[in-house]
Amino acid sequence: MANLGIPQNTIEILQKYKFNFQKKFGQNFLIDTSVLERIVAAAQITKDDFVLEIGPGIGTMTQYLAEAAGQVVAVEIDKALIPILEETLAEYTNVTVINADVLKLDLKQLADERNGGKPIKVVANLPYYITTPIIMSLFESGTPLESITIMVQKEVAERMQVGPGTKDYGALSLAVQYYAKPEIVANVPPNCFIPRPTVGSAVIRLTRHQEPPVDVMDDHHMFALIRASFNQRRKTLANGLSNAPELHLTRDQVTQAVEKMGLSATVRGETLTLAQFAELSNLLKNA
Repeated sequence: MANLGIPQNTIEILQKYKFNFQKKFGQNFLIDTSVLERIVAAAQITKDDFVLEIGPGIGTMTQYLAEAAGQVVAVEIDKALIPILEETLAEYTNVTVINADVLKLDLKQLADERNGGKPIKVVANLPYYITTPIIMSLFESGTPLESITIMVQKEVAERMQVGPGTKDYGALSLAVQYYAKPEIVANVPPNCFIPRPTVGSAVIRLTRHQEPPVDVMDDHHMFALIRASFNQRRKTLANGLSNAPELHLTRDQVTQAVEKMGLSATVRGETLTLAQFAELSNLLKNA
């Protein structure tokens, strides 16, 4: 099968199947062989690996993954792409295509059945609107993960690796850094895709922590605090958390915990580190 990383080959197959891009699925297909090679290299794929690819499109990256990995399962939501994938991946015996919404699949069960419960590697080119739900569902589902290497909008990649005090720092930064070590491995300009997106993209690798980097009694409670503190960025932590109905906290409880941590009563959530959110969660849990 022709290498789909070459633009002409991609155009030919799209014309052959009279494929129409679906805006609702945020479809942009990679047409740059050097970027494809960099993604596979960044994901450190070997013949021992089971790779889950989310959103294979017409199979461009899937071809590269199939050459490098032991086994690839590609999950594609758009049923119009399934006949194309059957053609472009026909010669690869180590690839399985599943037509499904990845957010509705039991990925833990998939890893257990297909890879004996050993950690899997995830590779994906994710549309902007669904990046955060997919990443969070991968981490929170208990799926055994070694790493997630994904192409996302550049500013989303930056948001995942920044620290406190920056405007991009938020709930996503803290969630990703709790579960994994984020590292941007490549910036990818719009001209590497068909159709061209309006924004730049980046490839980021999230290497799963063996153990969380902070000690927290209840991570669900900590993330509820984090979400509430960033929902109202302009407010002090005491106001933001006491206004969040799901937390059932009073201003006094929050102020006491914050002062116990040696912080000012007027501190804002965006200045706290992950370790400080963990400490605050533990203090409020005990209170």
